[in-house]
Amino acid sequence: MELVYFIEKGFQQFEEVYHYPSETISKDEIYARQLCEYFIKDGKQYHLVSNEMDEEAEILVLKEEGSSTAFHDEIIYEGKGIHIEFRQYKRIGDMPLLYTLHVGTHWDAIRFLLKDYVDIPTVGQRERDSTEIDEDRNVYVIYVKE
Repeated sequence: MELVYFIEKGFQQFEEVYHYPSETISKDEIYARQLCEYFIKDGKQYHLVSNEMDEEAEILVLKEEGSSTAFHDEIIYEGKGIHIEFRQYKRIGDMPLLYTLHVGTHWDAIRFLLKDYVDIPTVGQRERDSTEIDEDRNVYVIYVKE
């Protein structure tokens, strides 16, 4: 199973932008990424348009939204395992970090990415607004409402 990202360029026009062969990505990571409405890579933010399959390929079609926004308290998790950040969603401005959770596997991350309400340690239960995979920082981010 491989993962391929396409960008929607116009009416039925698509451009392949990222390709992850089966030797470089696990099925669990593919499924976790499919649950994220947003994707950050190379300083750009993308919104998930559709989630498709083509034989052994898992295809995510994205729409580019421009440069990604950096928050004041961002951490890069490269080489530190799999992490989930829980951030307070705000329509504009900084989105404060509420809690960072280290998980053992992408399968463990899926449990949180699937939920409409998540139980955040030291914070309590919050409603999920959206989710993202920030590949630049190597972290899943779950934005939550009050």
